[in-house]
Amino acid sequence: MLDLDYGSYPLTKQYVTSSNTSLAGIIGGLTLDPTKITEIIGVVKAYTTRVGSGAFKTEDTGEVGTKLQEIGREWGTSTGRRRRCGWLDLVLDVLDTFETIRVATAYKIDGKEIDSYPADLDILDQCEVVYKDFPGWQTPTTNAKSFEDLPKEARAYVEFIEEYVGVKVKYIGTGPDREAMIKRD
Repeated sequence: MLDLDYGSYPLTKQYVTSSNTSLAGIIGGLTLDPTKITEIIGVVKAYTTRVGSGAFKTEDTGEVGTKLQEIGREWGTSTGRRRRCGWLDLVLDVLDTFETIRVATAYKIDGKEIDSYPADLDILDQCEVVYKDFPGWQTPTTNAKSFEDLPKEARAYVEFIEEYVGVKVKYIGTGPDREAMIKRD
């Protein structure tokens, strides 16, 4: 949504960041030699956040969004500005207390389902979000040391994400500390 090249259109400074957030942008921005890269690890929160204005179809402006902000500590460290929070549009512990967890899996426009994010904001405004709902686990995951230690509902959520995006989740954050991490082989 925020990428300079692939973000929401119309591209205006208020809707996108000033840089390219794709892998190519990272390699170029850090002046890395692409032939030296042997592994790529994508890092994604279990829910979505956004700072400032712009389209955010899965944003929850009610009690759930506020709860995500508070539990996830979703505010800028230097400005204190609160991030807008919503459901994953397709940090595990942040979801521990929710009865239902939602993932956006498609959009509907004029009754027709589309499975890609509309880059044109006029089209996006007309879309209805299609969610897949998961039962929440409503138990702390902060002491989980392995994938098997997670509640079955949390495991099902992670497995759905893996299947949907076609990539194995290698690391799962289970708390705010750097060490609060499950590593999967």
